[in-house]
Amino acid sequence: MGEKVVAGPIGLSDRQRYRAKLQQCLAGLARLLAEKRFDRPKNLMGLEIELNLAGPDGMPRMMNAQVLERIASRDFQTELAMFNLEVNIAPHRLGGRVFDRLAEELRTSLAYAHRKANEVDAGIVMIGILPTLARDDLVSANLSDVDRYTLLNDQIVAARGEDFALDIDGVERLSCTSASIAPEAACTSVQLHLQVTPGRFADVWNAAQAVAAVQVAIGANSPFLFGRELWRESRPPLFLQSTDTRPPELQAQGVRPRTWFGERWISSAYDLFEENLRFFPPLLPICDEEDPQSVLDEGGIPRLAELVLHNGTIYRWNRPVYGIDDGVPHLRVENRVLPAGPTVTDVIANAAFYYGLVRALAEETRPVWNRLPFEAAAANFDHACRYGIDARMEWPRRGRYGGTTRVPAVQLVRDELLPLAAAGLDAWGVEPADRDLYLGVIEERCKRGVNGASWQSRTFHRALESGMGRDAALAATTKRYCELMHLGEPVHTWPVGLPEPAVPLR
Repeated sequence: MGEKVVAGPIGLSDRQRYRAKLQQCLAGLARLLAEKRFDRPKNLMGLEIELNLAGPDGMPRMMNAQVLERIASRDFQTELAMFNLEVNIAPHRLGGRVFDRLAEELRTSLAYAHRKANEVDAGIVMIGILPTLARDDLVSANLSDVDRYTLLNDQIVAARGEDFALDIDGVERLSCTSASIAPEAACTSVQLHLQVTPGRFADVWNAAQAVAAVQVAIGANSPFLFGRELWRESRPPLFLQSTDTRPPELQAQGVRPRTWFGERWISSAYDLFEENLRFFPPLLPICDEEDPQSVLDEGGIPRLAELVLHNGTIYRWNRPVYGIDDGVPHLRVENRVLPAGPTVTDVIANAAFYYGLVRALAEETRPVWNRLPFEAAAANFDHACRYGIDARMEWPRRGRYGGTTRVPAVQLVRDELLPLAAAGLDAWGVEPADRDLYLGVIEERCKRGVNGASWQSRTFHRALESGMGRDAALAATTKRYCELMHLGEPVHTWPVGLPEPAVPLR
């Protein structure tokens, strides 16, 4: 959502003109692909993390403008609501001790931001959904004062034509409505970017789709919303429902939601951009003056601004990205499935597991997507969101007989996927010390059956058992989470429950 968009009236002709420009952009993309104009392999990866602001009481703080003013760094940006920030880490080349370098950069950046936030009685919290958020926090008045967000909210609300219905049935059930897209701001995630050549794009995207469920199962960190315990990773259903432009009648007709897992394996990056134009009406029909074909005729590289803007309003869990760097176009897979947190070590471990696993699966001679129905991958994703580290996956059998079987996610990771991830990191040239350290974190989570969501849930229930009310228990759990997050040891080592109160000396 980083595009510079200026709010203004949108007329009927604007949408027709924008649709025509989208088709010109798509034709420009096809020509760039046919003429092989894209960047050569650079093994580049990038990282973005969405963050929450909370006070010492664990409650959200609506003050990202004040905090950003104090941070005064282009690495930090606004996000959808006033209690959100985003930190962007510059692209790194995969190899060597890249993950240790990333961890150090993140720790330095977050510690600095946390100190600056402390100056206004706030702090940085890296978590999928802040447990202390209330319905009154997620209203349009608390959206960040940025034209793009205002316009996006107005257009999604207008497209839907009625309140958004939030209905998530998990450990408990949440059923309510919202007059704006503000509940989407509760979802704070990690986005992992991988630059790929057009020839490798489909294999990498298919591999990322196949393992999205496993990523969620071991990385879930969002069990609470509005005081209710829901799915272990409640972000995906919340994101889907809070941005859903379809009234119930269109849902019943099978119209696709803008927050979308997809419905098929692909053979080209072009497939995804073409689907985006074919299935989804424009939300922000703002036209650029560029003529992509003329730019190409003159030997230049078109920005494809309308295509890029439209792509940013379709929330695939693995999103295709077109970009230009130093005058050369490139493609990226943006992996959006993971929640933020719990610690820097956990975030980097999740990243190492993903980059290693995607590399290995994309290069297999019998690709997993030829052996796993796409519908099974989508069902795995839903199951992982519901059950987290206790989820079971449908996965291709090993050996000559083929078919699929159901297996606990932790068993699948330990027996099959961690060795693949290690081989993938070796192929990237990552040093064994980095590989073993961060994949070891994933292995320990699986051995102990612990991730951020399970820790939050167990600690919350311990607090209830001690006699606390629900709101007090959620606040105490959040405060304890923040303490342990800033100490930095990975979540599988965290003691469950709240610390015993100190006994005063007599």
